Amino acid sequence: MAHRPKRTFRQRAADSSDSDGAEESPAEPRVPREVAAPGSAEEGPPSGGGRARVAGRPHRVRGPRGRGRVWASSRRAKEAAPRADEGSESRVLDVSTDEEDEIHHSSESKGDQGLSSDSSSSLGEKELSSTVKIPDAAFIQAARRKRELARAQDDYISLDVEHTSTVSDMKRESEDDPESEPDDHEKRIPFTLKPQTFRQRMAEESISRNEETSEESQEDEKQDIWERQQMRKAVKIIEERDIDLSRGSGSSKVKKFDTSISFTPVNLEIIKKQLNTRLTLLQETHRSHLREYEKYVQDVKSSKSTIQNLESSSNQALNCKFYKSMKIYVENLIDCLNEKIINIQEIESSMHALLLKQAMTFMKRRQDELKHESTYLQQLSRKDETSTSGNLAVDEKTQWILEEIESRRTKRRQARMLSGNCNHQEGTSSDDELPSAEMTDFQKSQGDILQKQKKVFEDVHDDFCNIQNILLKFQQWREKFPDSYYEAFISLCIPKLLNPLVRVQLIDWNPLKLDSTGLKEMPWFKSVEEFMDSSVEDSKKESSSDKKILSTIINKTIIPRLTDFVEFLWDPLSASQTTNLITHCRVILEEHSICENEVSKSKQDLLKSIVSRMKKAVEDDVFIPLYPKSAVENKTSPHSKFQERQFWSGLKLFHNILLWNGLLTDDTLQELGLGKLLNRYLIIALLNATPGPDVVKKCNQVAACLPEKWFENSATRTSIPQLENFIQFLLQSAHKLSRSEFRDKVEEIILILVKIKALNQAESFIGEHHLDHLKSLIKKD
Repeated sequence: MAHRPKRTFRQRAADSSDSDGAEESPAEPRVPREVAAPGSAEEGPPSGGGRARVAGRPHRVRGPRGRGRVWASSRRAKEAAPRADEGSESRVLDVSTDEEDEIHHSSESKGDQGLSSDSSSSLGEKELSSTVKIPDAAFIQAARRKRELARAQDDYISLDVEHTSTVSDMKRESEDDPESEPDDHEKRIPFTLKPQTFRQRMAEESISRNEETSEESQEDEKQDIWERQQMRKAVKIIEERDIDLSRGSGSSKVKKFDTSISFTPVNLEIIKKQLNTRLTLLQETHRSHLREYEKYVQDVKSSKSTIQNLESSSNQALNCKFYKSMKIYVENLIDCLNEKIINIQEIESSMHALLLKQAMTFMKRRQDELKHESTYLQQLSRKDETSTSGNLAVDEKTQWILEEIESRRTKRRQARMLSGNCNHQEGTSSDDELPSAEMTDFQKSQGDILQKQKKVFEDVHDDFCNIQNILLKFQQWREKFPDSYYEAFISLCIPKLLNPLVRVQLIDWNPLKLDSTGLKEMPWFKSVEEFMDSSVEDSKKESSSDKKILSTIINKTIIPRLTDFVEFLWDPLSASQTTNLITHCRVILEEHSICENEVSKSKQDLLKSIVSRMKKAVEDDVFIPLYPKSAVENKTSPHSKFQERQFWSGLKLFHNILLWNGLLTDDTLQELGLGKLLNRYLIIALLNATPGPDVVKKCNQVAACLPEKWFENSATRTSIPQLENFIQFLLQSAHKLSRSEFRDKVEEIILILVKIKALNQAESFIGEHHLDHLKSLIKKD
């Protein structure tokens, strides 16, 4: 529906044919209002001093009104026609209001003719178009010239008629002669506005009043148009309604008076059947409603029981308070640990650097001493480099190193004599003594680090640094709300929370030392065990996640630290370090290993580092020189002593390697101990030695190092393939000893062959040498 414009109740003036154009108010047009054609009006602001001027195109004329189009009255159109018949040449220019209104209304009547003809078809006002006449070309030309003259004369029209005519003639001549017009560069360019005259100001005020009047007239016209549109729509709706009513009444009449329609005959059976059908439907509906009612009743009962259960359960406010306090506690604990972890890492690095410096000192000293002593013995074996007095000229550094070596050996011999250990062999000592000054510095640095360790949690409450108190908080959670405890996977979070606290306790832990604290004696180990034992889980959850907390801590915290000791600090030639390390590794890898089906990457890394470190020791630290028999026949000679020490050092490494039996695979140990060390170094040294009691003793030591597990389930009467070279050396030694004064040592060799399951070789040797009294040794086995 069209928007209804605002209605203005303004009294319209009546038409008067005797009034003049100057006397008529421009806000009261006499012609009936018509709809303005779009685009027919050309709007623009008044120019100059507000006087009307001719537009750019000659057939458009602008009146004194500034905006919009005001429709010309029929009376003014009638007055414009006789004026157009008069000669425009004899007409004088006048700036009166009558002349301006005449020009304005004559120009607008030209545009009003087309619009009035269009609107006459819709409004039925044909008599108006017959009274409007179009001015002729002469009249329009005269009006144009008047305005041009007014523009040429300082923007106002003079009252002097003669002067005006002269100016008009000059203007006409200038029009006839286009060459007389000044060029663009000769024209005067105004830069300021000229002062307005009284007449110009009056004209501006008249224009503003005319604009207001034109707006009011346009509103009246829109109001009339809207009313006519509404009237048309109302008439159209009424006509359509009458047509529908007439059609509906006609169809009802047809149905009412249609006698051709036949109805089905009705009797009591049909009515009864329909009533029964209807009754059945109603009964089914009633039963469905009953079922729904019963369901709703059950829902209400269950809701009431749920409400009672919730009311009878623990107070939700207390539960919320507990969860909130637990959340705040965990957040504060995490903030505390995040702040302290930096100090913990620094202290760990300091301790690791101190121990690494000491381990590198021992390793470098052993390698340097081995190098200098071997060089000295090589020089000693060359007779041409000796002096006349029989002494060897050596440099001062080598002499000082040799003296230091002998001094430490003397001290160790004295210590063994005091302890009553007389079966010790030279070369099996670890040689890990430090000078007193270096030992003092080491102990001082270690004490400073331990003091820093004690100050890490000096400013922290026990609830945030004591593992037992922390686990007690989570134990309370597990006891009060086990469901939420296990749904939150707390067992996966506890090892991460305890990691910094466990690392602090491990700063002073050295698994290579004999007096190191075992894992089971550590406070954190006991606290975690108690937490696991106090689990409130039922029997159906025996394999719960809480049972894996200890193994997770070991695999995430203990094993990586143990791996660092193996890679950087462990000396495989040291029997004490190897024994202590194996003890801790057995506790970690066997007693507290994770599930069998689960693969631990940290465990694999630890075993790989152990194997890698032993390989490096075999390649870098084993050196058994071979000297002429003349140089080693004398057991007191430096060459013989040095060779003996190096053999027993290699045999010590062989023993340390095979101690890993049960932790490392048999193939790995056989490759390292038998393939790389026994067959490559020890057998060659034994072959170079003279058969006798010393050789048999060494062979017994080699056989004692071999794990008995390798020979328990031997299905055949032969030993493992890697011992074939060792078995052949035993047979050769037995042949030589059977023909020498040490025939009683053959029995020991037969026992060695039986121990390593070389039964076929032992029987053949006994039968070959007719040693029937030794057959009982094989049968006992």
